[in-house]
Formats: sequence, structure tokens, C-alpha cells
Amino acid sequence: MEIKIQDLEHIREAARTFIEHIGESTVFAFYGKMGAGKTTFIKAICEELGVEDVITSPTFAIVNEYTISRQPSPVTHRPVVYHFDFYRIKKLEEVYDMGFEDYFYSGALCLIEWPELIEEVLPEDAVKVHITENPDGTRTISF
Repeated sequence: MEIKIQDLEHIREAARTFIEHIGESTVFAFYGKMGAGKTTFIKAICEELGVEDVITSPTFAIVNEYTISRQPSPVTHRPVVYHFDFYRIKKLEEVYDMGFEDYFYSGALCLIEWPELIEEVLPEDAVKVHITENPDGTRTISF
């Protein structure tokens, strides 16, 4: 599926469409160049799910946990979203040390930035989401 985002004013609409089409999947790997809008789109998804926490990139923490205040959630039975940013991972051992399996197989929604650095440990059913910046400044989300 493809979703086109015209500008920031329409990102929440794109996030709603994304949520409507994710089905039973819980692990989403977001691919895109630096500045493509991965964090911004994940923030919009979280906001549409009813997360009231401050949503920031977990670049230094590696993972942020957000509480979904609106229950039941339309996408998960767990009232949390895990937001990962593996940009600063130097060795795969760091991912093992953080207990990635506890997150990825929890049934909670997992939104992962820079998954190319940990692909060998991604669940087989992880959904690959590609964010592409188009020449006209719009973004295309494909999954």
C-alpha cells in the first residue's frame, strides 16, 4: 500500500490511514534516509492512537515507551507503544543486551527507526515501511 503525504498539515490523516491498514501486525520497521520523516510520522501515529506522552526520537535511550490513553486501542491489546531508534547501535550485542525479544514479541506495537542496523534480529513478520522524500517535497509511505 502507498500513502502520499502532501505536507505536515496532512500527516495525521496519513497516520490514520496507516493505522487503518496495519491489520494484526505489531512490529514495523521504518526505512528512509536521514530527514525523510520517520520520527515525524511515528509521532503522528502515536498521537492518532491517543498517546499523550511527549513523543521524541529515542536516539540516545534506544527505546521509548509511550502509554496509549485511548483504550481499547484499535491496533493492540497492550496499552503501550515501543518506539526504537537504532541509529547509534555499534554492535548487535547491544540489541541483545537490551532484551529486544521482550519488546518485539510482547504483542505491543513496536515502531523501529534504522532497522537496517538490526535486520538479522527482526521478527520474520515485521512489516517494512519505506518513507521516500519526493522531488516536490511530498513524502510517500509504502508498506
